[in-house]
Amino acid sequence: MAIRDRLLAVFVAVLWGLNFIAIHATLGQFPPMFAGALRFLLIAIPTVFLVPRPRVKLRYLLGYGLGFGTGQFAFLFVAMHLGMPTGLASLVLQASAPFTVLLGAVLLRERVSGRQLAGILLAVAGMTAIAWQQSAHAALLPVVLTLLAALSWAIGNLSMRRAEPDNPLHLTLWMSVVPPLPMLALSSIFEGPGAAWHSLATLGTKTGLIGLVGLAYVVVFGTVVGSGIWTTLMRRNPAGVVAPFSLLVPVVGLTASFFILGEVPTVLTLVAAAVVIGGVLLGSLRRKPAVTPEELLPV
Repeated sequence: MAIRDRLLAVFVAVLWGLNFIAIHATLGQFPPMFAGALRFLLIAIPTVFLVPRPRVKLRYLLGYGLGFGTGQFAFLFVAMHLGMPTGLASLVLQASAPFTVLLGAVLLRERVSGRQLAGILLAVAGMTAIAWQQSAHAALLPVVLTLLAALSWAIGNLSMRRAEPDNPLHLTLWMSVVPPLPMLALSSIFEGPGAAWHSLATLGTKTGLIGLVGLAYVVVFGTVVGSGIWTTLMRRNPAGVVAPFSLLVPVVGLTASFFILGEVPTVLTLVAAAVVIGGVLLGSLRRKPAVTPEELLPV
């Protein structure tokens, strides 16, 4: 892997790690479900007019959009709205990797190697420690919701894998066409139309401007720029070489949350984080990498 590509991979990990800070800013202005709908709507509109529709079966496009888009971000945004620490969210979401392996084994009858199983067990041990600590502070629900977000991401991964797109980036962009309507419906039911209109009517305030900047970052840098560079790197290099760089995302997320938001992780959280990242890394590295570009497009 060329030095230029390594630097680009680190750059994307930084973009995606900071994405959680941008989500935090966005949720300071917009209700979580409505924020998710806006995020995808802003991508879906130009996609429909400018990006060729990928030649994949509709059921896989819908499965990817509902899993990766609707489910993941509905659970994640609500979890962060309910108090899930930003840095911790970037870490717990990494559970999507072992979830993908397990679902692949159950639903697609894919073989799970001993190394993958050991990695899954390590990651589960780390997640259990985090859940135990959060439950001691009456904050277990946000962790559970973030794990459900990771599970939804894994379901989206399987749909993308079965779709076998010629251009994964085009499918990633077209996936954004699916979530807006379901998330607007969820927002209307659980948040009420009044909350959405209020968030739009107060965009001129300081909080509103910060929320707009956060939303713009999520759309432009977190999705279009980050996913575009990552997909290019996956095409130029073996997936097993590029994939481990995604593990820098929670490192950046935890670090940025410490310096920007003042979130101070406990010693147990740091140890658990190392265990989770080690488990994901152990489960991801194989002689013949099973990961594909579309499975490694984080938030």
